[in-house]
Amino acid sequence: MDVTVAPPLGMLAELTHRCPLHCPYCSNPVELTARADELTTGQWLDVLDAARDIGVLQVHLSGGEPLARPDLPELVTRAADLGCYVNLVTSGLGLTEERLADLTDRGLAHVQLSVQGPDAERANRIAGARAHEHKLAAAALVKEAGLPLTVNVVLHKANHDVGALIALAERMGADRLELANTQYYGWALRNRAALMPTPEQLAAAEPVVRAQARRLRGTMEIVYVVADYYEKYPKPCMYGWGARQLTVAPNGDVLPCPAASAIATLPVDNVKTRPLRDIWYDSESFNAYRGEEWMREPCRTCDRRSVDFGGCRCQAFQLLGDAAATDPVCSRSPDRGVVDLLLRSPGEQEEFVMRGPVAAR
Repeated sequence: MDVTVAPPLGMLAELTHRCPLHCPYCSNPVELTARADELTTGQWLDVLDAARDIGVLQVHLSGGEPLARPDLPELVTRAADLGCYVNLVTSGLGLTEERLADLTDRGLAHVQLSVQGPDAERANRIAGARAHEHKLAAAALVKEAGLPLTVNVVLHKANHDVGALIALAERMGADRLELANTQYYGWALRNRAALMPTPEQLAAAEPVVRAQARRLRGTMEIVYVVADYYEKYPKPCMYGWGARQLTVAPNGDVLPCPAASAIATLPVDNVKTRPLRDIWYDSESFNAYRGEEWMREPCRTCDRRSVDFGGCRCQAFQLLGDAAATDPVCSRSPDRGVVDLLLRSPGEQEEFVMRGPVAAR
């Protein structure tokens, strides 16, 4: 075991890929895990025990739609009994007053609710379902239950109306609003040309976010995740590879970040065949890009290497076919031209290809 590796702080538990929505920006893999291949209740309980044993303090129950799992109350109970802060990441569909009261009694501490657009017409079109009114009702239930509420919006060309989205989050009573420009993994990569915002949209958004964040300071926190294709430097992805967080997929695969399955060359371990502790500390996948030894130039001697950690490994692989390359978003990357070409010629796609349902096999 490498004793220099710190314990993980958080775990994203993707309980299922089943989801009532069909969002065209979905970052889950193109090939989703079928219900028959999901971890059982007992296996998920073992994962929670093992996660707490290695130091996890925050458990984010996600999907897909975690409310599709009938054993969700049992999983919330176990995570809370272990002393973890339990967050439900949900579309809100299927959340009733009775279900929320039960989950809260069992230890649920926070709800993160996805929103697809600032109004019902746009939101329902993007979700591929009549979901918007259900989300407003779910937000009201969360606030009535006294739980903190985060509203999360994935921004793209079709909904890049940050002023209206901030106003909607205010009406919903959000304590925190995440406005996150699309990351092009999974199904989102299939729709990249239709999703990419224009430079004009991005230029208009930044001063609005800045002004509204000042106005709402102390009332609602606003987190704005930039569209990194347009940035000079990449974001500090996950605070470094395998540094603070781990993801467990519905089938038990353990990933250093939610999008790591995009790296086809990365070996992936599974909780059904290897202990979680061994995976975190000793697996090839988690150690592949930890620290700085893996870095090549220009990252190896760059003064930003401890700031952005070389950027996103998944993005480097998807754009260059090499996960060890400098993220081509970076202006110092020798491959920055790949991103510049995408910005000049994003493609002709105008309509979304909607995400389909998970096979039931």
